[in-house]
Amino acid sequence: MNEHTATDDRFDRRELLLHLGDMLEALSCSARKSKPTTLVAHLMQEEDSLQRFEFLRALAPKMTVTELTQRIAGAFFPWPKALLEAELNRDALASSVQHHLFDGNPDGWKAYVTHVQKTVKWFGTGLPGMKADASAEPAHDAAKDATPAVVPVMATPPATSDAPIEKKGWPWPEPR
Repeated sequence: MNEHTATDDRFDRRELLLHLGDMLEALSCSARKSKPTTLVAHLMQEEDSLQRFEFLRALAPKMTVTELTQRIAGAFFPWPKALLEAELNRDALASSVQHHLFDGNPDGWKAYVTHVQKTVKWFGTGLPGMKADASAEPAHDAAKDATPAVVPVMATPPATSDAPIEKKGWPWPEPR
């Protein structure tokens, strides 16, 4: 059992789903409004529609729209399934974002965590620190020679009996 397990985390799950929606909306807006090689920081200065996405300010200054697309996809694809699990793995949620979206950008990670913690107090706590990476250069420059990053897979414990697992609380309705 995860040491961070809360008895009622449905509001945190809701906030994280809303945040995921904001990430996808920001991604969609940046893809529609620019060329793939446009810097996200530059696009934010030009597009009023991106101003409400405070978390974009935490990104590496040289991140392009293409790189943002790749990194958001890598960071957030596990979230829907993870947020529906009976036991919320808080470290896995935050670690996915840390490694995919803020690799080599510890200052950006700290700013992002501060932003998310306005609504989800535990987000990002307990994760190891990050090292700075050559001013957080865009990954597309080094990606040609690099091998894909391996993301640790969290093992789920096997069921102890043949009885179906009863899911209680959000998103599963309470029994009447």
